[in-house]
Amino acid sequence: MLYMLYGEDDYSIHQKLGEIKREIGDQTALATNMTVFDGPQVTIDQLRAVGEAVPFLAEKRLVIVYGLLGRFESKGQSGQRKKSARVSRQPEGYRALGEYLGQIPDSTILVLVDGRLRGKNPLLNELTGKAKVMSFPLLREAKLLPWIQDRVRERGGRISPQAIGLLARFVGSNLWLMASEIDKLVLFTSGRRIEEADIRQVVSYAQEASVFAMVDAILEFRAGVAGQLLQQLLQQGASPAYLLVMLARQVRLVVRVKELTRQKKPQKEMLDRLELASEYVLQKTLAQAGRYSLARLKEVYHKLLEADLSIKTGRYDAELALNMLVAELCQQDKLEIV
Repeated sequence: MLYMLYGEDDYSIHQKLGEIKREIGDQTALATNMTVFDGPQVTIDQLRAVGEAVPFLAEKRLVIVYGLLGRFESKGQSGQRKKSARVSRQPEGYRALGEYLGQIPDSTILVLVDGRLRGKNPLLNELTGKAKVMSFPLLREAKLLPWIQDRVRERGGRISPQAIGLLARFVGSNLWLMASEIDKLVLFTSGRRIEEADIRQVVSYAQEASVFAMVDAILEFRAGVAGQLLQQLLQQGASPAYLLVMLARQVRLVVRVKELTRQKKPQKEMLDRLELASEYVLQKTLAQAGRYSLARLKEVYHKLLEADLSIKTGRYDAELALNMLVAELCQQDKLEIV
């Protein structure tokens, strides 16, 4: 049996790999019948030597290869394409591998594990129809929220819909981190329903979320909220330089979203191009982009640069410079929607 598991969601890939191991049977016997290879280096001869060996005191042998599909990824550059073409003509090229891997003995379960595949992967195409192919992209908002609900329930807990949304915004699509935070929350609440207040108190990303909230307030001209959050973050020890970087990051994101909107790109393509895991973040940024002209965004960039220089040259104290910057950026009379 041949499996191909690939995608950015390595947590779900890990879980699926665990399922495959359990389906094989006796885990003690599996320990002596499992081989792991590094895909970029493995040869057909190595795969054949292990894959055709008779399992020892067991019905099945498990072979896991990490990164074999990625070995044949095209990077989109002429030199790399030529290199890929040379590899394909070698005995270990994708056609030779595809021919062999599609005929592995029934006594061997072979699992190819990879990350994100960017283009038309030749080995993936060669093996499609010969393998059980499973893709694991990062969970978007629509699938992430039910996943959180199910994970909390599996751990014996309960969670409010509002808390689910807040947790998704705080942690995002990294399911390793999400699973850890959910476990902490279930222990912390000891049987009662998890609420938004629990997440703000327990989740380690709470301060990071406050940074995002401050940035959003600035770009949405909510001066009172922005100033309050700025003071809270500074009192908690947040670095002024870090806060400037995060604000500049969101401004760049707004510029890119505005340009993609001008090009009439669909939102799914925007998510992929911007490498955003959350539809919520995209919708929020689209709303922010609608409030600004490109001329105003250039002005914002200049204000950020001036604040950074005034801090580095000692012209202003860092906290004073940030407060002045927030006050200037929150002035709605300079708003020009285009």
